[in-house]
Amino acid sequence: MILSLTVAVLVAGGVYLLLQRSMVRAVFGMTLISHAANFVLLATGVPGWRAEPLTDVSSRADMADPLPQAFVLTAIVITMAVTIFMLTLAVIGRDDDMSQHPATGENPDS
Repeated sequence: MILSLTVAVLVAGGVYLLLQRSMVRAVFGMTLISHAANFVLLATGVPGWRAEPLTDVSSRADMADPLPQAFVLTAIVITMAVTIFMLTLAVIGRDDDMSQHPATGENPDS
């Protein structure tokens, strides 16, 4: 129940930030949504909160599934790369408003 509420709050906050006008807020919104997706992936790999994998107390069938953990690790790396790329675009494009039209060589009065 707590995990599903956490995912819902992260998605709601991420969507709210994505709807803002600022590029940096959109980046933070994408980060929140990616964290929510990571929580969902981790929740799929731990049905009934299985036993720890490196102890001799449990059998192999009761140990945690490593596949969702690998997916989350991959998703974290991809999210970091996309976040850096989006922040770079935010820095490069901050003065990209067309308040002044570029000169094309044509006379606008003719």
